[in-house]
Amino acid sequence: MAEFLRRFRPTRQTRILDVGGLPRFWRGVPMEAEVTIINLGPLAPHESEFLTANQAFVQADATRLPWGERFFDIVFSNSVIEHLGSWEKQADFARECQRVGKSWWIQTPAREFPIEPHYATPFLHWLPKRAQKKLLRHFSLWGWLARPGPEALDASLAELRLLKAKEFKRLFPDSEIKTERLLGLPKSYVAFKLPTGQP
Repeated sequence: MAEFLRRFRPTRQTRILDVGGLPRFWRGVPMEAEVTIINLGPLAPHESEFLTANQAFVQADATRLPWGERFFDIVFSNSVIEHLGSWEKQADFARECQRVGKSWWIQTPAREFPIEPHYATPFLHWLPKRAQKKLLRHFSLWGWLARPGPEALDASLAELRLLKAKEFKRLFPDSEIKTERLLGLPKSYVAFKLPTGQP
């Protein structure tokens, strides 16, 4: 977040769209920009408590955003695009973010990193889905804590599709790609385009 603020320098007049976020994510962020938060589902009552005067919540589909071209100064998204399940939906998401934004900052975990971030399990995401389902219930932190049944396992695995570096670059061809590393390994990627005239 510190790097995002340093690069984009949002002001009170800046309009930001947070795609797939939650109000609590922005708690304590030192800026006064106008933030519209969209999510596919309704806002939970406890999340509503985090909404501030400069924020609005809209229930919408990120693959069909209800705004015109370049409506927002910045489109922001943190670890959402990998939850769309298919390459086609990820492409729709990327297209819509670039359509409604004059600039953007889109982050996603790297498939190349050996630990799957959602299950905190090494190497699981490199296996076929069938093998993942067998291992997820008994050999992941999520499986131990949540004790998911077969339907929950299927739904979770159908939702997640981590992106490789080449795929991410294909989705955001007019963007700079920043690779965040841990111990020298690619941990996550950020596709960003700065506002016109901003160094």
